[in-house]
Amino acid sequence: MQARLNEQRNKHRAERATSGSLLIGRLYDDRGNRMTPSHVRKDGIKYRYYLSSPLLQGQPTHAGCVRRVPAAEIEALVVRAVGENVEGSAESDERDVIHNHVVRVDLQVDQLAIELKADPRDNDRLVLRIPWKKMPMKRRREIIVPASVSPHELRPIRAETRATLITAIARGRRWLDEIVAGTVTSVEQIAAREQCSIRQVHMTISLAFLAPGLVKAAVEGRLPRGIGVTRLRDAPAEWSRQYAMLGLST
Repeated sequence: MQARLNEQRNKHRAERATSGSLLIGRLYDDRGNRMTPSHVRKDGIKYRYYLSSPLLQGQPTHAGCVRRVPAAEIEALVVRAVGENVEGSAESDERDVIHNHVVRVDLQVDQLAIELKADPRDNDRLVLRIPWKKMPMKRRREIIVPASVSPHELRPIRAETRATLITAIARGRRWLDEIVAGTVTSVEQIAAREQCSIRQVHMTISLAFLAPGLVKAAVEGRLPRGIGVTRLRDAPAEWSRQYAMLGLST
């Protein structure tokens, strides 16, 4: 029996290590229920989510207030928060950031409570509280309207496109921070580490210079459909020109 338990425990650890869901085993709703990775496919695209576990057990009344969240969006917010608040957290991989620094994340109605691993020299429990609100699925979002398009013809950015964009912006900011801090000495070093082209590194870092209003609109899902990573990479330095390039009013 003990051998079987050990085998199951090792299997769960292996699944957690290889899962594409960075917060597996660490994300909880506001009632303390574990959030379980899930996904759906639509038009050939995979959309990842975290679901409150009572939903999967046929007990929806036991679930917290936030029952389902886009996985990539929450993961990007946690990685960014850790990178901005924890010294020495410039790991090259998002999975390492979570594994090395995060104990658990409580998904509350108006914030993320990120419990960090305690310093061995200090037993105090450290919790980052990051303002956050889930976009209501039924509420009409105030999309930024291009000057040449009627508001009635607009559709908001796709959830998966938004998640990909937020993740890319967070990665670009982290790479820029590494260069500024001297953790890496060149974009060539990042390219070799990430196994991508130097151009890819430059394009990703350029997202760190987007206008705050565009970043906020991306997080809130208010960018119009058709604006994603490809259109926002290598944008002009001036924020007003970024809006003009996209045909948006400031």
